[in-house]
Amino acid sequence: MKMGLRVGDKALTATLIDSQTTRDFVSLLPFTLTMNDLFRREKFGHLPRAISEGGEPTKRYEVGDVVYWPPGPDLAVFYRHDGQKIPDPGIIVIGKIDSGVEALNVPGTVKVKVELIRPEARRGRARRTRPRRTRMRYCWPCTGCGSTTC
Repeated sequence: MKMGLRVGDKALTATLIDSQTTRDFVSLLPFTLTMNDLFRREKFGHLPRAISEGGEPTKRYEVGDVVYWPPGPDLAVFYRHDGQKIPDPGIIVIGKIDSGVEALNVPGTVKVKVELIRPEARRGRARRTRPRRTRMRYCWPCTGCGSTTC
């Protein structure tokens, strides 16, 4: 599953992992967050409500991780690594930015629009094609005998 993040005029995509926390997060989409900077390593924003903590908590992160911080409840994206571990109760990774995470490496707050990216095949209903019927051609005033020499 893919998620889109718009930061100003920059568009980022993230690949989401399959977990209970991620599925609950997706149920909130779309929304816009004001994301604040923390320790010049991450942007975080307050979610509209708490979500499931069914994912696996960790105290380590990588650049590009999209995570849920339950005490917030906050969504955070790490754009830089400072070597520090995350304090208790840890974070729950829900996805990873595919590319362009440096768009978040700006001082201060940013507005981020977050939405689910639906696969093209699911956007519209696929049309079922039927074989084309060929029409019998009869001469005039044939009654349908099938002969072409009437």
